Amino acid sequence: MKQIYYLITVFCFSVLTSTAQIGGESTYQFLELTNSARVAALGGTQIALHDTTDLNLPYTNPALLHKAMDNRVLVNYINYLTDINYGYASYARTYDGIGNFALGMHYINYGEFKEATESGELTGINFNAAEYALNIIYSNSYKRLKYGANLKPILSSFESYQSVGIAADLGISFMSKTGLTNVALVASNMGTQITTYYDNGDREKIPFNLQAGLSRRLKHAPLIFSITLQNLSNWDLANPESDPNNNETIIFEPEESFSKQIMRHTVLGVEILPSPNFILRAGYNYQLRQELKFDDNLSTVGFSFGFGVKIKRFRLDYANTQFHLAGSSNLLSLSINLNESF
Repeated sequence: MKQIYYLITVFCFSVLTSTAQIGGESTYQFLELTNSARVAALGGTQIALHDTTDLNLPYTNPALLHKAMDNRVLVNYINYLTDINYGYASYARTYDGIGNFALGMHYINYGEFKEATESGELTGINFNAAEYALNIIYSNSYKRLKYGANLKPILSSFESYQSVGIAADLGISFMSKTGLTNVALVASNMGTQITTYYDNGDREKIPFNLQAGLSRRLKHAPLIFSITLQNLSNWDLANPESDPNNNETIIFEPEESFSKQIMRHTVLGVEILPSPNFILRAGYNYQLRQELKFDDNLSTVGFSFGFGVKIKRFRLDYANTQFHLAGSSNLLSLSINLNESF
């Protein structure tokens, strides 16, 4: 029991010493991108899914790294918007008596840019922009409680401007006795810039996110429901935070009702399992819908869909997320079991 009390104390202390931020108010925003096709199909973030074979799940919650993921390799590719692509690759190993480990690389490539002068004249020089985050994940368990951490060294490079940073995720997960319900808590992206993009620059904040989640598999039906509450340390997601150097607060949206504020924090997902080897998925992200919708044409912005297929050693997942009327994003995840005893 002392291990549990110690773990919860460290977790809570880490959360309380972190600062809440939402999109556009911090650097290293690529850390918030969903790289798992399964998670993307379920709304963009789910931290309480219980699946001992999906190596994508430890990225969202390091406590979900399981010993059954030993000797599995994972590759994700995401065709984002315009020429932007990003992805994630990971490999897991388990050591008896020590715990579970996974090493991953998350990257985003913004494409090639043409350099121009202040007046708009092209110089004939092209440059690239990209960001990288190494993921060093560890997990262990105490009875039905699982806990884990993810250490993320970061490199961000835009033309001649570079920044190095460090971030960490802490997560816990608890399974019910029946194995049908799982609850989780995650504090992600706690950290700071180590070096700024230019000399003597101010260190920017990184996108901290406190999340709580629950997943429930029905006992007599092939359905799994998931819900995650995101950005719990920042209640008002409709309005930007005020500038500490400015006494005025700029408000872009009218004040919302309590129920709409709750929905902005809520991400919903459902999985339908017609067979053990084929899964259909759908998700809804209200916050994403409110940020990117057009009032004249709501379309399916904020909704996501996908499926998963298992064939022997291979697991393939696909998702489509409607970000905007101008386009959607397609995600592919491929996992391979390298164990000879498979």
